[in-house]
Amino acid sequence: MNESIDWTRITHDVNGNPRYVCHYLNLLTEAERIAPLYDYQGRPMTPSKYEIAVKRANSIGGRKFHNKQYGGGIVFQSYAIGDTERSIREAVAKAEAAEGHPHFPL
Repeated sequence: MNESIDWTRITHDVNGNPRYVCHYLNLLTEAERIAPLYDYQGRPMTPSKYEIAVKRANSIGGRKFHNKQYGGGIVFQSYAIGDTERSIREAVAKAEAAEGHPHFPL
């Protein structure tokens, strides 16, 4: 995951601060991405991939994007989108290290 994150600029917040949305898959580790959605009996796995991504985004200032225009979105308020992207990469790298996968390319 060395490619840059595809950001979508959305309307500013009530205070005029810029906001950007990215897809939740950008906040998952490789192991989380390829994990099955359902268990062997057909029940959904908990927590879901989206729940994992939202929790990770919350730790760095992101929030769940409640809107129909961008399904599966995570919104960040940011004046420096490069710093936000770096924070996402660091959070994912920390999660990879916790999983026992220290070979995450930054």
